[in-house]
Amino acid sequence: MMNCLYTHGSSPRDQLLNWEKQALERFFAKMGDKEKPFPCIPATIGFSTNQLRYGFVGDPRKLSTINELADLLTNYTEVSRQIGNYTSLIVFYETPESIQEETVEKFEQLFWKHLNGLSTLDTFDWPEDIPTDPHNPIWEFCFNGEKYFMYCATPAHKNRKSRHFDVMMLAITPRWVLQEFNKSQSFAERIKTQVRERLAKYDTISIHPDLNTYGAENNFEWRQYFLHDDDTSLTKCPYHRVLKFLGIDK
Repeated sequence: MMNCLYTHGSSPRDQLLNWEKQALERFFAKMGDKEKPFPCIPATIGFSTNQLRYGFVGDPRKLSTINELADLLTNYTEVSRQIGNYTSLIVFYETPESIQEETVEKFEQLFWKHLNGLSTLDTFDWPEDIPTDPHNPIWEFCFNGEKYFMYCATPAHKNRKSRHFDVMMLAITPRWVLQEFNKSQSFAERIKTQVRERLAKYDTISIHPDLNTYGAENNFEWRQYFLHDDDTSLTKCPYHRVLKFLGIDK
């Protein structure tokens, strides 16, 4: 059932493959854990109010999987504004045991390969108000005319439990969702403080120094998309290369 969007509670589970059922069940358990609450409070609100949408794609090593991801994200882009202000798209990859023991760096390469692949398949022009250089503080990933914050979790993350999942997983959040959240500055700041407090308890490592606020002078969105399992980070965004290939780097 590739390219289909599922909801919590209404998904035809009998049509899902075993790995898909297991991924959903483990995600639901992670998001619904009261004893060890997931740090991202807006995500838990989206989960509890059934505003998250779920999709499945194939092995991240296969090129065909990038096409599946593009179709899934296109479908989501078309309906996301009808869902609610806490919506995100959760994408589960079929992650065979043969790659579950791969390093964080290997999954990082796959992640950027998929973002680069999405851009080559994108039929929309890059939004004029977003710079094409990822090293600009207001750059963010765009697809199908929509601006998105990307989050990747992998089986390789051990210390940063907030970035660990049993299969490779993406959480894709539209920028307009984040803008709605930030409309009330006092509310947003209070929630962000609580998120950082939860994060400090959830992970067995300190909060990554790259976690920052969109638009801040020292902020780079791309660094937050895929956090390392330690405090290191890449010095240059791998996405920069595809922009030159597409001829839209400026």
